[in-house]
Amino acid sequence: MNWNEAINDLEERRGRALLGGGQLKIDKQHQQGKLTARERIEILLDKGTFVEVDGFVESRIDDFDLDKKRVAGDGVVTGYGEIDGRLVFVASEDFTVIGGTLGEYHSFKITRLQDMAMQMKAPLICINDSGGARIEEGISSLSGYSGMFLRHTKASGVIPQIAVILGPCSGGACYAPAICDFIFMVKDTSKMFITGPNVVKTVINEEVSVEELGGAKVHATKSGVSHFTYDTENECLMGVRKLLTYLPSNCEEKAPVIPPIEERSKQFPRISKLLFKMNPAKKEQVKNPCERLTSIVPDNSRLAYDVKEVIGCIADEGTFFEVQKEFAANAVVGWARMNGQSVGFVANQPGQMCGSLDYHASDKVARFIRFCDCFNIPLVTLVDVPAFLPGTAQEHNGIIRHGAKVLYAYSEATVPKITLIMRKAYGGAYIAMNSKEMGADMVFAWPIAEIAVMGADGAVNIAFKRKIKAAADPEAMRAQCKKEYEDRFLNPYVAASRGYVNEVIKPEETRDRILKALSALKNKKIEPIYKKHGNIPL
Repeated sequence: MNWNEAINDLEERRGRALLGGGQLKIDKQHQQGKLTARERIEILLDKGTFVEVDGFVESRIDDFDLDKKRVAGDGVVTGYGEIDGRLVFVASEDFTVIGGTLGEYHSFKITRLQDMAMQMKAPLICINDSGGARIEEGISSLSGYSGMFLRHTKASGVIPQIAVILGPCSGGACYAPAICDFIFMVKDTSKMFITGPNVVKTVINEEVSVEELGGAKVHATKSGVSHFTYDTENECLMGVRKLLTYLPSNCEEKAPVIPPIEERSKQFPRISKLLFKMNPAKKEQVKNPCERLTSIVPDNSRLAYDVKEVIGCIADEGTFFEVQKEFAANAVVGWARMNGQSVGFVANQPGQMCGSLDYHASDKVARFIRFCDCFNIPLVTLVDVPAFLPGTAQEHNGIIRHGAKVLYAYSEATVPKITLIMRKAYGGAYIAMNSKEMGADMVFAWPIAEIAVMGADGAVNIAFKRKIKAAADPEAMRAQCKKEYEDRFLNPYVAASRGYVNEVIKPEETRDRILKALSALKNKKIEPIYKKHGNIPL
């Protein structure tokens, strides 16, 4: 074969590979509201940066007429490129080729990419759109999953691993995303389930749709399997790009710093003038947003508010990126920036279950804490918690075991840990929410903070029961005892006098004090005690 023939043959092979399963299957993919594997990569990565790896790999199995379905790439496109100029590795399953099913060489391509990502210490993004294990390849396909699971586990805490579910993901295939750090899903088209509706009907005689069994809404609201949900694939892939702006490339680095709007305004004064001209009110907001906190948080601890508004005042404007916003809404977790630095926020949400911790919220909080600790992201905890949620349902679902995960995660974390007690901080839940003796580096409290074993009403009924019962006017005595209890215990100064609160601050001082604490703690380093690993109460 001469040069011309060789080059023509190469171009022809490349052309066939680019078409995957062919134009008819590509059209069908589009008709279902889905993009192709390569279109997804083009949206995800910086333009022109994708470099494909192992593009000509094919299945070697001849059984079941599989040889007639052979296509270069074997149903997955793998390679590397850049997101905002930073190296990432991507595997995108191609549903147009044998339904994106995973066989020996399909998994070989993914595991090789996982090895490359680990060696280069760069994030790994896996886009799932697959019918699952390739039946025609039998045990080889199952073995392929094993190799992927092993590498995902070894990479955990070393590099960020992100799974993007943009089609079906069923059976054993679900566990690769489950081991990853974050799962993205799209409404209507994303599906995750261990057993399909037909199996459910056969085994337990229950009629259930695919969407009800494992659609994006189910995993966002009930199971807690997914972390981010979007309306379209394009928005979902943009969400992945946004997430990476808050994260370092690996555990040895720190997250990129993105200057806040006001700093960028100083660098570009003409843009700043245009911004304030468009929205005159914005100029006042930039001065000190924390002045709004007293109007957001009622001094009556029985009244609810949205803690996300508090985060909005403390963090750089418009930078809060929430994780699992529809799951366990009584706790809020996510990242924001403070002076451009990525910071993890953990907060009780008084608008849901009064901000108490239940078993779902405990899992959500603990996992987020551990992720931030893996990747050197400081933690800011906003406390307004009455208790671990009581009740038989909570006890029977293991609130003791799940709640212990929060205690373990905070105790284990060595990143800078700053706590702000806003209002209620009662009992075991106070301890769990990063109290001083649990390892918090700095604990601040507002003057209205109530730090005690329990609230005044409950405490008076127990501690002064006999005194109230013996009084000529029980209600007057109850009010007197309640006032006495509040004066003696329900204020932050008792805790401050014992060193459990470092400083009582005004709400308008909050951002400034947290920023100064973050600055002082930026070089914090704790030498770990030698051990193989701890045993978190899973």
